[in-house]
Amino acid sequence: MKIGITCYPTYGGSGVVATELGKALALRGHEVHFITYAMPMRLDTYHDNIYYHEVDIPNYPVFEFQLYTLALAGKMVDVVRYEELDILHVHYAIPHAISGYMAKQIFQSEFKTRLVTTLHGTDITLIGLEPSFQPLVKFSIEQSDAVTSVSRFLREKTTSQFGIDKDIDVIPNFVDTNIYHRNGGCSLREQVAPKGEKVLVHVSNFRPVKRVDDTIYILREVLAHLPAKLVLVGDGPERATAERLCRELNLCDHVKFLGKQSALPQILSCADLMLLPSQSESFGLAALEAMSCGVPVVATSSGGIPEVVVHGESGYVAEIGDVRRMGRYAVDLLLNEKKLQKFRANARRRAVEKFDVNLIIPRYEELYERVLASSVDA
Repeated sequence: MKIGITCYPTYGGSGVVATELGKALALRGHEVHFITYAMPMRLDTYHDNIYYHEVDIPNYPVFEFQLYTLALAGKMVDVVRYEELDILHVHYAIPHAISGYMAKQIFQSEFKTRLVTTLHGTDITLIGLEPSFQPLVKFSIEQSDAVTSVSRFLREKTTSQFGIDKDIDVIPNFVDTNIYHRNGGCSLREQVAPKGEKVLVHVSNFRPVKRVDDTIYILREVLAHLPAKLVLVGDGPERATAERLCRELNLCDHVKFLGKQSALPQILSCADLMLLPSQSESFGLAALEAMSCGVPVVATSSGGIPEVVVHGESGYVAEIGDVRRMGRYAVDLLLNEKKLQKFRANARRRAVEKFDVNLIIPRYEELYERVLASSVDA
């Protein structure tokens, strides 16, 4: 199949999943065309069967704001026409599903390319609920040939909040467990915790919804019981606030800000515990990647996280903002080496048995084949 993929090319979970999906599809012999405004950050090396089409955004004085939605639709039409795509798969409803719908109205008399939309989270639970966006999101979802969501939680939110009477396939996020596995001899651990301290890690885009400050409060709870360090991976609007909180609490010596990093398997291999105190997570890809590296997760019970982290087996979940309880969960694991090792094994096993890339990608292929077959029948 020839598959076009549109996503945000940044460090957010939707862009990561879309990029990894494209790479996995290419390895299975499909021709994949990425259509977006910048090279996806996980396409940092050459891959067979993968092509990139950059969206040029017009910049004219009369336009006070950039016209990305229209420019993207136009680029989609070009790629469909000249590459003869079978599937146009858009990730994140705003504005990608809307651009996909507009493009389809233009090329549908020439090509039977089918539009697939994957919902990832805040496109439904936050941005999509803006009064000016809500009817557009609802319409673009209903007009897609197939719709998927990354969790049961997100499917239920979509149907209830938008009143959508349309089948939504739940296809969870995935991880390449051959890449995300625990590596020995981690040099970062020697630098961060030279005295054998336990290492906590948090990975995110540092948006307010991630509640990065809570990881620092959890660290303070842990430090009351044992030596520990916190490694924060990522960057974003809340980083400065988190740095300021570290200074206020006199925890700078215990917190390491690494910024954006691509070598996540190596970093996660140095960790004893992942902290994910998010206010909202439609799935929790960071948790899954940690679990695949044998790192248990202490997280909130929000959204789709309980579909990934099994409480009392591969980690613990608590109410949003309950940093004391999350701190107690962390201490309970970190002070009990036998229990920690058991949770590590459980976390790795769950990633391998439920979310491995080779289990999930065929489900997308089956979806593509189904919508293509329906176009033939029609």
